[in-house]
Amino acid sequence: MNENLFASFITPTMMGLPIVIIIVLFPSILFPSPNRLVNNRVISLQQWLIHLILKQMMMMHNKKGQTWSLMLISLIIFIGSTNLLGLLPYSFTPTTQLSMNLGMAIPLWAGAVITGFRYKAKASLAHFLPQGTPIPLIPMLIIIETISLFIQPMALAVRLTANITAGHLLMHLIGGATLVLTSISPPAAMITFIILVLLTILEFAVALIQAYVFTLLVSLYLHDNT
Repeated sequence: MNENLFASFITPTMMGLPIVIIIVLFPSILFPSPNRLVNNRVISLQQWLIHLILKQMMMMHNKKGQTWSLMLISLIIFIGSTNLLGLLPYSFTPTTQLSMNLGMAIPLWAGAVITGFRYKAKASLAHFLPQGTPIPLIPMLIIIETISLFIQPMALAVRLTANITAGHLLMHLIGGATLVLTSISPPAAMITFIILVLLTILEFAVALIQAYVFTLLVSLYLHDNT
């Protein structure tokens, strides 16, 4: 049986037109804005989780950094819900696309760096040259620190893409092995099925953890520049 492992990562189309925009906007339906005086349990749970995460992230920020709170909480909700929806059968995960993750990482990183150069120019420039550096090493350290600064958004995007893609590929491979072993060796198929169930539970955790890590790193970049 010839099967393309990367077929699930191809951008889906309908009548020749990409529908990735519809898929990206779909998670917003899962978080309706409350319009009642007394909320139900689901909305109350959502609001409690949002306040908990927001309090944890904004704890280290000053007033200038706290103005990013809406952006950061929207980011973690979007990435987390998109990752979870991608675990459904026959679904598409936009966060497996490096281009999309770069599209999220670069503007947020650039906004944090520009904020730092605007309000804390001396402190931002001081990161390029640690205190007490020997004079002969100054040019090399400035080059290294500059490269490390520009590599930050790439590291953000590649980390998210690699973790989500690797998990999906592993589930695909183990699921295919389980299907093949069903007719060959039922005991071996049962073992691989148990492994698949455990891996699926792990992927649910990874989907949420990666959303938190991505947002937390953006928050740390913002903290360093405000």
